[in-house]
This record gives sequence, C-alpha cells and structure tokens, in this order.
Amino acid sequence: MIDDSAVYDFLDEYKLRCGITERYIDLSSEVGKELLKATDYGKVDFRMTADTEQELGDCLFSLIALSRELGIDPAAALDSTLAKYKRRFDAKGRIGSDVN
Repeated sequence: MIDDSAVYDFLDEYKLRCGITERYIDLSSEVGKELLKATDYGKVDFRMTADTEQELGDCLFSLIALSRELGIDPAAALDSTLAKYKRRFDAKGRIGSDVN
C-alpha cells in the first residue's frame, strides 16, 4: 500500500507545494521523460533499466502530489476507477470507454 501521507508530509516539510498546473506539468514530464529514456527516444522497444523502479517512484510521487493539490484522495480515486473498470469489463468484456 502506498502511504500518501508520507508524500504530503514531505511536500510540507520541504515547502514544495505549488499549483495544479505545475503539478500536471511535472507528472507529464516525469512519465514522458522515462518513456523517452527507456526507448532511446523511440528508437528501440521499451526496456527495463537499473533505474526503472526509482523512476516509477518519481512518477508516483508526482501523481500523489497532484492529487493533494486537487484535494482528491488517491486511494479513493483508484477504488472508484477499479469499480468502473469492473463494470465495463462485466458489461462489454473490456475496460476501455466507447470514445473513439
């Protein structure tokens, strides 16, 4: 289980609070940067590296920090999403939405 309060405490202790826009940019850049590095900028298929776990942690940190700025409980958001995916899979045999 991920302890979101540890991230919240870290943000407060090091005075790293910022706005929602900055958090979205941070999250997007973390995810994009890691995919680019792991694929040599799209030249090769994704490959795990010695840093993959640490880099995934960076992405999780950014996501939890964003959830705090939005006032959303990340565990509750995940529970809601899993329930939505279950309903979709049970109804249609897949979890994707019908949006093209």
